[in-house]
Amino acid sequence: MCLDIDDTLIDFTAASRRSLEALIGRTDAWELWERVTDEHVARVVSGELDYAEMHARRTQAFLAELGTCVGLVEAAELEAGRKELLRASWRLFDDVLPCLEWLTAAGVRIAAVTNASGAHQREKLAGLGLARFFDYVAIAGEVGVAKPDPVMFHSVCFKLGCDMSETVHVGDKLRTDAVGARDAGLGGVWLNRGEAVTDVPSGVHVISGLAELPELLVSEFVRVGVPAQR
Repeated sequence: MCLDIDDTLIDFTAASRRSLEALIGRTDAWELWERVTDEHVARVVSGELDYAEMHARRTQAFLAELGTCVGLVEAAELEAGRKELLRASWRLFDDVLPCLEWLTAAGVRIAAVTNASGAHQREKLAGLGLARFFDYVAIAGEVGVAKPDPVMFHSVCFKLGCDMSETVHVGDKLRTDAVGARDAGLGGVWLNRGEAVTDVPSGVHVISGLAELPELLVSEFVRVGVPAQR
């Protein structure tokens, strides 16, 4: 079982938006922040930047888009302040621990699969008491590719010692997580916590919360290793 981290296990977007709003004193720049972040994460995955430098350069580029020019040192200081606010705001979704406990009791091997910073994500997993559940944590910057690249998913299956057909990936992003996993030969599950569902691609399963995952695994993915219904 592969699980995305941000907005799948941890309510990251809500915490990140609050920290960003505190940093800049306005509430209308979230989409810009996401775009600049995606551009800079791609530079990490390509090997152009490491995560520490990326965070400062991302903040510098974001502020420049807003018309505020700061040096890299000042950008790094602002980013450090934002991160402190962010750490204080991390929260698990209520359905996370029951789901992880069920998977563990069922004997399912579990990996966390993320495109975000390794140190950052491991700190979150440890701080929120989740690290003990995972057999492996896959970080895009360490693997050298990012979801939805099939190599990311295949490398996780190799580490877990599981065939792609025996593995399911769950994440909050339809294309990056669910479709990417499906195209890589895994079971693809889209965790949609509230978005209106219209056209769902063939071969993708949809759940509205992790409380629905055990039943889905038992009914659709017995090959993953969970106990079948009797």
